[in-house]
Amino acid sequence: MAWGKQNPCYQDAIAIRRAVFIDEQGIAPEEELDGTDEDKMHYVGYVDDQPVTTARIDMLAGNRVKIQRVATVATARHQGYAGELIKQIIADAQKSDIARISLDAQVTAMAFYRELGFTPVGETFKEAGIDHRTMQYRAKEN
Repeated sequence: MAWGKQNPCYQDAIAIRRAVFIDEQGIAPEEELDGTDEDKMHYVGYVDDQPVTTARIDMLAGNRVKIQRVATVATARHQGYAGELIKQIIADAQKSDIARISLDAQVTAMAFYRELGFTPVGETFKEAGIDHRTMQYRAKEN
């Protein structure tokens, strides 16, 4: 993991996001690469030194974090890599006494996030033309 854009981890994260969100899902590059990466923490999971899964973290007011841009390359899906990455993010947040973790899940991925302890809140909404729903994980009780 690393902060901002000036590191190899960020370059690997962008390569995964381009492959998944831009090439596979058809999201416009300017929408996916939204200009806010400099202020985010980027996680990347590697297998045999190859980047296979990524997520970015947005630190929010009120001791909260939002997980964003979770993606796994097609050849590495359904092998548990993204789940392990999310579990690491949760563990890191708990060590930092983060009060709440949330994410906006693509509706097709909600079952995956439920298995990791996330609960849907609010209504379905569109982001980049894809149905999403906010989900929350409480890292600790307040």
